[in-house]
Amino acid sequence: METGRTGQEQDAARTERPRASPPALPCAVRLQVTAFSPLIDVINRRDGTVNRGLYSVADRILRVRASPRPDSSGIRSADFDVDASRRLWARVFSFSSPAAPQAPLPVVVYFHGGGFALFSARQCYFDRLCRRICRSVGAVVVSVEYRLAPEHPYPAAYDDAVDTLRFIDANGVPGLDEAVRVDLSSCFLAGESAGGNIIHHAANRWAAAAPTPNSVRLAGLISVQPYFGGEERTESELRLDGVVPIVTLRRADFWWRAFLPEGASRDHPAAHVTDENAELAEAFPPAMVLVGGFDPLQDWQRRYADLLRRKGKTVEVVEFPDGIHAFYLFPNLPDTARAIERMKTFVESNRTSPSAPGSFPRERN
Repeated sequence: METGRTGQEQDAARTERPRASPPALPCAVRLQVTAFSPLIDVINRRDGTVNRGLYSVADRILRVRASPRPDSSGIRSADFDVDASRRLWARVFSFSSPAAPQAPLPVVVYFHGGGFALFSARQCYFDRLCRRICRSVGAVVVSVEYRLAPEHPYPAAYDDAVDTLRFIDANGVPGLDEAVRVDLSSCFLAGESAGGNIIHHAANRWAAAAPTPNSVRLAGLISVQPYFGGEERTESELRLDGVVPIVTLRRADFWWRAFLPEGASRDHPAAHVTDENAELAEAFPPAMVLVGGFDPLQDWQRRYADLLRRKGKTVEVVEFPDGIHAFYLFPNLPDTARAIERMKTFVESNRTSPSAPGSFPRERN
């Protein structure tokens, strides 16, 4: 473990360490992730701001509209406001109205990645992923458009996540066909990268608030390659920096500076939740953590899982040795289907069964 080293010492360690081999990726995926890198570096300005003009151009290219018309697999989508005054909204994905009454469905509330500073629930990668989760997991999916840093730094994203849960608790899930019912006692938080960080903090807040019996019950966390960190440079960060696409030390540091309070180091509790001082509410839900073998952040993700275990929480770690950061956004990678299948198993194992004795699912439509 690399602790307490200066920048020069860390650079020397990186030089001494055998260089990792780049991951083998299909040509189409390699082209996409290669195109992302220079675009991200231009959007992330050296002065710590984000070039929103250029970002908006990319956003318009990637943007897809919600569609009430079912797609080829029967999934429809609709947008709804959570708090229009701060442009907090969500996109809900559901099956088209079934011919016969169906049992209430679990709800997956999803938070996209992007270092707290980039991307949107309306963009094609996340729209496509949420449709696939809806179809394969058999759940209603609510994809949240939270506010972005640096314009809205810590704790804005966490506030937006908790307020979305409060909205669902009070109003159910808008935009569903009448015959589609949801089981709010089987509500799961899912997120990748920065979204995985957000769901940890949101779940801890929700669990600590001791919600009333009529509240949303968090049945589990699906944390996909969550974005945690610290001042220390871990072995995987040093070994994979500059070798794998999307996440580099320079970009990760930029995103932490954009999100964390001014003057805070990466050891701020928002980023560094893997020490013994991390406080977890007693009602913190079971978690599944997905880790990629070509993700520079993998050491932090395993430490996070270890923390949950030490705190007495239920946690399952699923390893994808060939997984780059954000591999699950590319449907032609075999690991994407495997990841979603594990999500399905996790949801089925942890949801409150409507027919279980003594369980009273809170149905909303």
